Amino acid sequence: MAKRIIITIDGWSSCGKSTLAKQLAKELGYTYIDSGAMYRAITLYFLRNRIDWTDDMEVKNALNEIHLHFEPNNKFGESEIFLNDENVEYLIRDLIIADKVSDIAAIASVRTFAVTQQQKMGHNKAIVMDGRDIGTTVFPSAELKIFMTADIATRVERRFKEMFEKNPNVVLEDVKHNLEMRDYIDSHREVSPLKKAEDAIVLDNTNIDMDQQLKIALDLVKQPIH
Repeated sequence: MAKRIIITIDGWSSCGKSTLAKQLAKELGYTYIDSGAMYRAITLYFLRNRIDWTDDMEVKNALNEIHLHFEPNNKFGESEIFLNDENVEYLIRDLIIADKVSDIAAIASVRTFAVTQQQKMGHNKAIVMDGRDIGTTVFPSAELKIFMTADIATRVERRFKEMFEKNPNVVLEDVKHNLEMRDYIDSHREVSPLKKAEDAIVLDNTNIDMDQQLKIALDLVKQPIH
């Protein structure tokens, strides 16, 4: 495709946003940016350093000490996030991070910090970015916006399988509770709540596999950009 565009993929937790975004970026030769990883890395820093995120000044001071960037992992063909020059790609996937990330991501100064960095990353276009407010707040003028969804039972099953591989002690009910809480917090926060952009195209992948959803997304990319 000759024209370089920005593709945003928003949606609920464990809908497969990252999976689709990575596949799409690889097929198009675009850069994939995991916005969720940025919020998770910030959460990791806050937890490690015992930051009181109810204290605005303490939060702002902490953000001044955080430096995030992505580096390609040539072995797996994916980008991984670095927090202050430390690769934290796997550390940020723990349930303790998942339990707190929505609370921290709801803080206005945290979102401003992350959104500013995300917009800089999209300056040259040719990116696929996934998250919860990418098509509404970060890149409202993106040429293609996809909003992913799936029923809660499917999402819980997917998330449980993903976490079980890393931690066999994970409990299904805990995963379900975590997802429901994240859904509520993400969609009810005051700053940049999770919602479908008016011009986003809904992709429900409850009953389709990864290959089918990739084909749908690629067909959308091929459509004329208005």
